[in-house]
Amino acid sequence: MFTGVGTALATPFDKDFNVDYNALRKICKHQVEGGVDAIIVLGTTGESPVIDNSEREKIVATVLETVEGKAKIIVGTGTNDTRKVVSLNKLAENQNADGVLIVNPYYNKGTQDSLVEHYKHISERTTLPIILYNVPSRTGMNLLPETVVRIREACSNVIGIKEASGNISQIAHLISIKPEDFLVYSGNDDQTLPIMALGGKGIISVFSNVYPKELKSLTSAIEKNDIKKAQELNNKYLAMMNALFIEASPSPLKYIMSKKGMCENVVRLPLARVNGKSEKILDAEINKLS
Repeated sequence: MFTGVGTALATPFDKDFNVDYNALRKICKHQVEGGVDAIIVLGTTGESPVIDNSEREKIVATVLETVEGKAKIIVGTGTNDTRKVVSLNKLAENQNADGVLIVNPYYNKGTQDSLVEHYKHISERTTLPIILYNVPSRTGMNLLPETVVRIREACSNVIGIKEASGNISQIAHLISIKPEDFLVYSGNDDQTLPIMALGGKGIISVFSNVYPKELKSLTSAIEKNDIKKAQELNNKYLAMMNALFIEASPSPLKYIMSKKGMCENVVRLPLARVNGKSEKILDAEINKLS
């Protein structure tokens, strides 16, 4: 699918909470200029739970039109309703997306066995490559390494996983038992270096919304086995990577993007703008990287 940097794209809104398509084009151009390898549209960072289907289609169309094939376009289609995932995949297929990102079902969570059945049902009903998304802090359920391998064995078009469990030992175990051609991406910016050093193929990133060139320089250093440079870059950007999660994402990201003139500092409820204390912390980190 891709190696290097995939940006988990934010969805910009105007002051009336409508999707700001002009800002969206500006953000996409910034990604292309920054040399990212993929753009992930309508994932968690894109506030997908509060985007309706008519907005979804226009957002994906706008991204595809703006990027012009200069990066892979992957659409987030995961929900806790298997049938709805299938229908959202059809929309992505119809728009000629390059693949889909499917988060683990949340709230009505099942078992490891039911996850295999869930993904098998979905994979049999789409022609697109599928990237799994494991983020237990949001879904309340962990997709275990052995289950990932079972899903891959049952679903030939499941080609990778965004691993955001935060558990390096678990991710190392997954990389040690997975098929060689199965792709593992870090789902946390601050774990890009260790996961890629273990054999991961890149990062699906929040940080790169604002700093695509900077993150691309980090992944490129790792790919070239220039560990000293990778360590230096990781240390330089680590504080900002962590600050982006000082409150629920993407609220801190939207604040930084607004300070950079990329979009308004607007998120849709149930999220809210970061508080004054968080703004001061984020301002300090912005200044360090200016």
